[in-house]
Amino acid sequence: MGIFVAIILGAVQGLSEFLPVSSSGHLVLLQKVFGISEPALFFDTMVHVGTLAAVFAALWREIGTILRRPIQPLTAYLALATIPAVVFALVFKDRIEQAFESGKMLGAAFLITSALLAVSEMLSKRVIRAKRKKAGEMTWLDALIIGALQAVAIIPGVSRSGSTLSGALSRGLDRDFAARFSFLLSIPAILGALVLQLKSPANAAGGIGVAPIIAGTLSAAIVGFFAVRLMLNIVKNRSLTGFAVYTAILGALVLIDQFGTHLVF
Repeated sequence: MGIFVAIILGAVQGLSEFLPVSSSGHLVLLQKVFGISEPALFFDTMVHVGTLAAVFAALWREIGTILRRPIQPLTAYLALATIPAVVFALVFKDRIEQAFESGKMLGAAFLITSALLAVSEMLSKRVIRAKRKKAGEMTWLDALIIGALQAVAIIPGVSRSGSTLSGALSRGLDRDFAARFSFLLSIPAILGALVLQLKSPANAAGGIGVAPIIAGTLSAAIVGFFAVRLMLNIVKNRSLTGFAVYTAILGALVLIDQFGTHLVF
């Protein structure tokens, strides 16, 4: 993988990590398009680290509050929502790696993202005239449902931000708080993925090279910062239906190629 391609992939990761379109799915798809044969999972993890830096930069106030006062309901809810993904990743680690390398589930996974977004918007409209739940009104069941959807999003093509946003909106949470909770929840998710990768020395740089990994990570961090700010505004003021349409079209095109044209797969 060259540095230029790594920068493009990093930028795509930085943008699509926070837009509900599946960053991992887009990375796997682009790696297929560019014909990258090196192991994909470690590079994917490292550009996620770039977006982790973007979250810290964009949400430093919220993160600072948590660090100063770690014993609080929000911290507990973040921890609770992280548990399902941890269990899922440990149990199905080998199959997850195969999914990243083969991309066989990509088309169907994009369609799952589309369905989640569409359903969450429909459920969210039911409470549009009612008072939405603020941060202090969140419950353990809200956190657990959001966490379960995040676990499903480990599959490439199922959007992590889209899944967690869908869970939060369908539970009637305030749209701004839903977005912030989703982005804060990405912190333990990304750190967990990195730890799993570091425990697998064979996957280290994966033949990709140190320079492309650094370039991709920096690109993801810079683009990711602006994507967080953009997405906070979109979730607060607009519908997610457009993203549902986009992922539905993308999923259909991938399935057509997987089972018909075979131009990429």
